Amino acid sequence: MRLWEYARLEYRSAGTLGNDRFLDWDAVFYHPGGVQRWGTDERFDDLRHLNRAGAEGWQSYDRSPVYHHGEPHRLYAVTYSMRRSVD
Repeated sequence: MRLWEYARLEYRSAGTLGNDRFLDWDAVFYHPGGVQRWGTDERFDDLRHLNRAGAEGWQSYDRSPVYHHGEPHRLYAVTYSMRRSVD
């Protein structure tokens, strides 16, 4: 039987850099060892963070986007569920 440990990568609009608060993104990684803030990007570029997690053995198995309601569809958060095998 394979045992798994689970984590999540939250990528959400930061609202901190520049005039358009929906263009800045914070990456935060929650895992069994704690929480790590992986930085702020000035544009949506989650591939760099997904590659970092993959290099540590994490597999993404679900992606959940979140949109603002009452506005044109504007993405403001994405959560990636991740897992890796425990040997």
